Amino acid sequence: MSRVARTAVAAGTVITLAAGLAACGGKSLEEKGGGKGELVIGSAGFTESKVLAEIYSRVLADAGYRTRVQTLANRELYEPALEKGQIDVVPEYASTLAEFLNAKKNGSKAKPVASSDIGKTVTALEELASPRGLKVLPAGRATDQNAFAVSKEFAAENKLKTLSDLGTSKQKIKLAAGEECETRVFCKPGLEKTYGIDITGLDPKGVGTPQAKQAVKEGTDQLVLTTTTDATLDNFGLVLLKDDKKLQNADNVLPVVNAESAGDKEIETALRKLTRALTTEDLITLNRKVDAERLKPADVAQAYVESKGLVKK
Repeated sequence: MSRVARTAVAAGTVITLAAGLAACGGKSLEEKGGGKGELVIGSAGFTESKVLAEIYSRVLADAGYRTRVQTLANRELYEPALEKGQIDVVPEYASTLAEFLNAKKNGSKAKPVASSDIGKTVTALEELASPRGLKVLPAGRATDQNAFAVSKEFAAENKLKTLSDLGTSKQKIKLAAGEECETRVFCKPGLEKTYGIDITGLDPKGVGTPQAKQAVKEGTDQLVLTTTTDATLDNFGLVLLKDDKKLQNADNVLPVVNAESAGDKEIETALRKLTRALTTEDLITLNRKVDAERLKPADVAQAYVESKGLVKK
């Protein structure tokens, strides 16, 4: 989220993408071309991230920057690019990024730094991000947590309402998620350790993708990693299982920028206005417009910033 990121890409695609990013990497705004210069907004490969990146792009363009959106499959790809200045700005999730950087610095078994306290979580995130040349901008009230869903039929058959129920059921579970779920604390390792869920395999169909949800609907997989702002669960006959032991931390949306290439006060001011306006309900609505109504992320973003008065018409 989370943000989490979400779909694996072929190695050749990654190499090509990395080469393309390297060509524009590490330059200041002035070096990137006249005026206020160009900002590359990074996006992960899932709906919410794509829409948020498009919204960031429009708000920053309104502030006078040339902008473009660059989609990378997951955090494992876009976070290093952000450090290098190959991308300049990314919409992020406080707890998920904090734990990602914590594991990157201290190993996968590091003591958690994120919690349900957003203030303490952001402080921990800032301490991890700053040495990497990243600047964390203020968090807003909009949140999105990782979540797990099963089919309504599977839930009824096994009397499931919580993830604890699933662990107790002793059902063998194939999990539809992104490849990174294999090692992320909130995902496969956490489900096994915290809930005792017997995960026999990981189906790398991405986080909350139609393909992942369809696999659970059809019974090929039994569990899917999605998010609490997923607007299409009903369409697939799926239901969320309650995270009753609080494996997931609340993930407030916040911008993270490369301090050198995008640390300007004007950028922070523009994004702060957006962050203050964005709500969790907005995220659900934005996701629904793309995933259920089949509108393009760019069009949904444009309508949103205009409706909120975030750009000049």
